[in-house]
Amino acid sequence: MRLVKFFYNKRTKWGILKENEIEILKESPFPKIILSKKKIPLNKVKIIAPANPTKIILIGLNYKDHAKELKMKRPAQPIIFLKPPTSLVEHKGKIIYPRGVKRLDYEAELAVVIKKKAKDINKYEVPKFILGYTCLNDVTARDLQAKDIQWTRAKSFDTFCPLGPWLETDIDPSRLRIRAYLNGKMVQNSCTSNFIFSLNFLISFISKIMTLFPGDVISTGTPPGVGPMRPFDTVDIEIDGIGKLENYVVPRK
Repeated sequence: MRLVKFFYNKRTKWGILKENEIEILKESPFPKIILSKKKIPLNKVKIIAPANPTKIILIGLNYKDHAKELKMKRPAQPIIFLKPPTSLVEHKGKIIYPRGVKRLDYEAELAVVIKKKAKDINKYEVPKFILGYTCLNDVTARDLQAKDIQWTRAKSFDTFCPLGPWLETDIDPSRLRIRAYLNGKMVQNSCTSNFIFSLNFLISFISKIMTLFPGDVISTGTPPGVGPMRPFDTVDIEIDGIGKLENYVVPRK
């Protein structure tokens, strides 16, 4: 099932996407999905990022092949950091290249959206707390990351978290092919089977640090091949079983 969040008639709604038609939900899907029996063509709506996060939590260095590429030792525990909800941008939305940034990188990632409040859960409980899976681009001002040492500024500009295009509820996240394309050329290509820390372990680990709320986003790290984007580039993140997140880089006016 594909859950889509959209804007229609000046209102935000959720629905189930079936080919080129959306079955509208009576309310948001947290924690229960209730259909309204109303339908609308997909081309009549504006798709927006499929989450309502109080926080966006991401993982650093979680692919074995990425650690090998960087010649870095695998971390003993997950490295976590945050992006603010203001960094979200939708499928086909614009990534704004900030003034003064010398290098802006794409990072293809698998993300999940939390279904219900979670605190101190074990890894076997995790699946019942996941609403769905989606694509995320962890846009990073790489020169600022190197300059600041800690990552907050480099990761947190508005539009630095493209998310979407929708949530897929019925997939096995352990063996998903993940790719990034820059101007149509494949630049990242790996599989979630290369995770250092499993998805269930990550979410359990995070829940023991901070309470997770419905709509929160957790992203799972990026594979090898990270590289720079420039104004007027297009960047696509594609994950098997989910679809393709498409965005366009523009200079800040």
